[in-house]
Formats: sequence, structure tokens, C-alpha cells
Amino acid sequence: MTDATGASTAPAVEAVHTSKRFGATTALHDVSLAIAPGSTHALVGRNGAGKSTLVSLLTGLQGPDSGAVAFDGRPAPPVSDRAAWRSRVACVFQRSTIIPDLSVAENLFLNRQGDLVRWGALRRRAARLLEEYAVDVDPAARAGDLGVEQRQLVEIARALSQGARFIILDEPTARLDATAIDRLFGRLRALSATGVTMLFISHHLQEVYAVCDTVTVLRDARHVLTAPVADVDHDALVAAMTGEAVGLTAVEPRPPVAAGTPVALRLSGLTLRDSYTSIDVDVRAGEIVGVTGSGSSGKVALAETVGGLRRATAGTVTVAGRPVPPGSVPAALAAGIGLVPQDRHREGLVPLLSVAENATLPIAASFGPLGYVSPGRRTATARAFIDRYDIRTSGPSAPVSSLSGGNAQKVVLARALSASPSVLVLINPTAGVDVRSKESLLGAVRTAAGDGTAVLMVSDELDDLRHCDRVLVMFHGRVVAALPAGWSDTEVVAAVEGVSQ
Repeated sequence: MTDATGASTAPAVEAVHTSKRFGATTALHDVSLAIAPGSTHALVGRNGAGKSTLVSLLTGLQGPDSGAVAFDGRPAPPVSDRAAWRSRVACVFQRSTIIPDLSVAENLFLNRQGDLVRWGALRRRAARLLEEYAVDVDPAARAGDLGVEQRQLVEIARALSQGARFIILDEPTARLDATAIDRLFGRLRALSATGVTMLFISHHLQEVYAVCDTVTVLRDARHVLTAPVADVDHDALVAAMTGEAVGLTAVEPRPPVAAGTPVALRLSGLTLRDSYTSIDVDVRAGEIVGVTGSGSSGKVALAETVGGLRRATAGTVTVAGRPVPPGSVPAALAAGIGLVPQDRHREGLVPLLSVAENATLPIAASFGPLGYVSPGRRTATARAFIDRYDIRTSGPSAPVSSLSGGNAQKVVLARALSASPSVLVLINPTAGVDVRSKESLLGAVRTAAGDGTAVLMVSDELDDLRHCDRVLVMFHGRVVAALPAGWSDTEVVAAVEGVSQ
């Protein structure tokens, strides 16, 4: 297809009536998508809507059962021709594909460095490539020492160097702070201006409005909507994703925690070298305290210290007045601390185990004497958790690796609450999950607090923090603001960025 000047008018990438089944499950049903050259096109939908399956078709990881994929009006190459696919499309995943023990230069030209590697020449080629795309990274640096933002930019540069002019960005901001997100969006706009086409996948709808031209919504494996972003307001977009009207930012106020309520969690002079200094925080039973800040604020390290993943260099953590031995997850569990870690894949789940085994790990000893675990008792408990936390799964025996991101996170939360902890610590609990899963997760957190659990919730999401009784803002390792319920977005953002109001 060409216009009057002879220029191609074909979409940069197109999926035409594509369907995909896995056994009895329809993962994608008759979905079509056309992305204009040089545009940034959003793909949104709840977990399980079909986004990942569509991405697998657009990247050639799988072929459709019916329908077709095309690039610039020409049929996609065979699935077996990986080199041809790499020259057309690249995907920057939420979980980095950079190999940490190799240098930046080696990652950029992995499997393309030739039989005889001339290291000086390789680093010079890498330096030119990084300069071309304004990536300020040392080519000789160990990739594992890079920050999340730098790794993403290296992946984008690697993709473009292979000739790909279509890039899929899958939850690219999930682990970035506000400043890094702004920088990333600036780079995406610059790439778009040079003709690079992007498919942007995010659960954060405000990002869709900030950086995308067009949005496509999938729901229950089907195409629901494609429209210019400017023509779809927030409520309409959420309604398209969920099939019903919802108000995500409307949060029912919690009754205030009485001043005389016992302190469940106390942090006294807590310090971790190069992360945070002299943190003093009390969390009362039944109180939800939010903690936010930039990526360098120390907020995640603080939560990981309370959960036993890190050892403080000074100060104490006490639960119900009793000191918790530092740097030990078992000691934290024994003290009554439940933890939802930042990385559910690496720290929150055992992928080879079932939903039931993962959800009940802390209480497995209660299912039988002398180390024997009664399968029936474990299954019954797991079924109760599945119902309570609305975990969408085929059953307790299903492998946890088969779950969508939102449902996997619900399993992590179920496990953290399985032993009825007196303190619950959560780190970015709704990152990378769909809008309905967010509501389920935050509803479960509110229920736990209503039952008397003290909650310390670290989050970058304002919608998470709206559920808190107060929010602490960290900046460069210190608490710089304590905001009671009813704060404005401007107050939080200004404190996070270190801006006085």
C-alpha cells in the first residue's frame, strides 16, 4: 500500500484476526491490531486478558493458530528464523534480559561479536552505539552493576542496533522512580520522532496518557477497543478493561486508629550504611503506614531490613516490645512479621511448587506431626486462601508458575498472611498487576489491618498510598515528611522530589 507520493501507508506491524489456544484455554480469540509507523501504541488489559500471548505472536516466540502477523505490509518470517525476527522487533521486558556477568559491550553485541573477538574494537563499537542513542554508560562496565534504568536503555540500544524499528516495552516503569520515568519518556518521544514504532504495555493508566498516541484494550482474550488516547477518558478506559464502570481513586476512609492502641512495630535509630540513616517509626496495631520516595531514598532497603532480608548497621526493630534478631527472615517470621517482597519471581515464589505449597509454606508444620504434611489439610487450607484472596487458578495443585502476575501476587500475599502475623510489610504490592487485582490485594491489606495487623507499605503508587492512615516520605535515606490521610498528590510528589512547597 502506497500513497500518492509512493510512500508506504502500511502499518509498521499488524496482527490480523489472530487466535491462539493452549489445550482447552483460549488465550487469544480473533484479535486484530494495527500500529502506525513512528507511533507509540498502548496495549492495556487485566492480567489474563491476552496481552502476553499477543506479544508472543508479535515477537515470533509462537505462531498463531489462525490469522497472520505482518511488518510493513509483508508477512512475518517463519518462527524458526530468529535472526529475521530480531531485525524486525525487539521486546524490553519488565525482567531484564541483560546478562549481569558480561560487560555492557558484550551484551550489546551478544552472538554478533564474530569468531575472533577484538576487545578494543568491540568496546569502541559499543561506545559509538551508546553515544548514538544518548545512553551514558561505560561500555566496559559490568552489566550487573547498572541500575534498572540503564539496563533498559542498553536493551533498547541493542535492539535498534540489530535493525529493529519496532520495540515492545513491557511494563518498563515498574521498577523506576518518578525522575527516571520522566527521563525514559523523554527518550521514547525522541525515538518516536526518528520513526521508531513502539508498543507500550502498562498497568499504570496515567502513563498511557503521558506517552502514547493510541490505545488498544484486550479483555478476556478478545479485542475490545482501539482509539486515540485523547478520545478515551480514564473512566472509559477502565470500563473497557473491566467490563464495568469503576472509580479506582475513590477510597473509603478508614476509621482512625485510637491513640492508645499498642505499638506493634517500632523502628529505633535504624541505620543501614549507604541506604538510610536514623529511622524512627512506630506503627500501631491496625494502622497502615505508607512509605514512599525516589529509587535512591532507601525506602525498599528499609522494608527489607524489617522483613529480615537485610541487616541494619545500627538501631533496632521490635515487634510488640520484643527485639527482632537482625538480618534473618526466619527470625522475622518467628517474631510475627509477614513480608511481601519486591520481586515476587525471585523472592516471593517457588516456581516449581504448586499454588497450595507456596501459599502455605510458613504454616506447613501445622499440617501434621514430626514433619509430616497432610495433603488433605494443606489442600483445604489452600482452597480457603484461594476463595479469600480471589486467586484465579484451576485449583490448589496448579503450578504457581501458571498464574498471571496479579494472581501470583495474591499467592504471595496469602503466604505472608497465612500465619496471622502481627506486622505485615509490603514492597510495591501492586506493581505489574491489573486494576482488579490491585483492588483485591489492597482490600485484603485493609481487612488484615481491620483485624489488628500493623501494616508498613512501601509503594511508588499514589493509589496504594491512599489506603494508608499516614504516609512517610523518604529522601536521601531520611524521613523528610509525614503526611496524614487527606494529602494531595502535589504534596507527595513535591516531598518525593525534594521540592519545598
